[in-house]
Amino acid sequence: MALMVVKFDLKKRVKLAQTVWFMYWFAVMAGVLLFSMGLFFKIELRKRSELMDNNESHFLPNLLILMGLIACAINGVGGKICYDSLDPSKFAKWKPMLKTFLVFCVGFNALLLVTALLCFLMRIPLQFTLAEGLKNGMKYYKDTDTPGRCYMKRTLDLMQMEFRCCGNDNYRDWFEIQWVSNRYLDFTAKEVKDRIGSNVDGQYLMDGVPFSCCNPGSPRPCIQIQMTNNSAHYSYDHYTEELNIWRRGCRDALLSYYGGMMNTIGALVVLITMLEVAVTIGLQYIDSSLSTLVNPEDPESESEGWVLEKTVKETFTDIMAKMKSLTKGGKVEESSEAAVETVS
Repeated sequence: MALMVVKFDLKKRVKLAQTVWFMYWFAVMAGVLLFSMGLFFKIELRKRSELMDNNESHFLPNLLILMGLIACAINGVGGKICYDSLDPSKFAKWKPMLKTFLVFCVGFNALLLVTALLCFLMRIPLQFTLAEGLKNGMKYYKDTDTPGRCYMKRTLDLMQMEFRCCGNDNYRDWFEIQWVSNRYLDFTAKEVKDRIGSNVDGQYLMDGVPFSCCNPGSPRPCIQIQMTNNSAHYSYDHYTEELNIWRRGCRDALLSYYGGMMNTIGALVVLITMLEVAVTIGLQYIDSSLSTLVNPEDPESESEGWVLEKTVKETFTDIMAKMKSLTKGGKVEESSEAAVETVS
């Protein structure tokens, strides 16, 4: 018994073909949107690729770009099939390949759903990527004279000002690394010698942060050096004073930015998937309604259309049986080839 049977006459078939054709061109524009979203996301990631630990984060935008291109191609072909279905002579050339095309569309819809799921799940690996990337980037902040790293100071400063953040987890991350270049340190000064000698790694550590951590909206001048020394600043207590630097860590700020972007893209991909499922079902109705004409020579005769020719259970059983037969066929061929080799 067929699933979701609908009776058609010529008027209904024509209206169905026109509606699905119109929806297919909407789906083409959706494919362009999918491609654009992937491209935009890739550009946004590349802007701060130096602060990410690996290139795996580009997998998702590359997948979105690929899916967008495939969507444009599939929907363009689907629209052409719907247009040609109004002319029996033109539709005849599509008939032999239509079943394969519909199966490919179903597979594409499933892949679109996986892509949407990845958009929501990529936040987890991105969190670890940003944590490690920011940690390494902060270590190279002082290397303004080192080839390949001289841009890191500018990158981090711009990021902290743009996202209103400071450090990796918080501003205290800057206390644990040397972020001032050696060229700006007077190694004859006692304070410098004491600070360098006070830790195993021989680094110049201090309770200060780069100026890019400062909040320009603060009413008092920025206190970004000797932040834990109350006597160094007038009317200041670092335990109770509302610090005039950004309190939020940059990992959290970037994760919120990219996470929000991925959630929005994921929601749009789900909507595009629903549109793709709708046009695939519409094309299936067109194919089945034209295949079941009471009188194939009379285009005005009635017919029936369906989503599945059999029930879901029967369809699934048929698919499994075909897969088993293909597997057995492959094994028979392998055994016959082995027998031939033994005889030879």
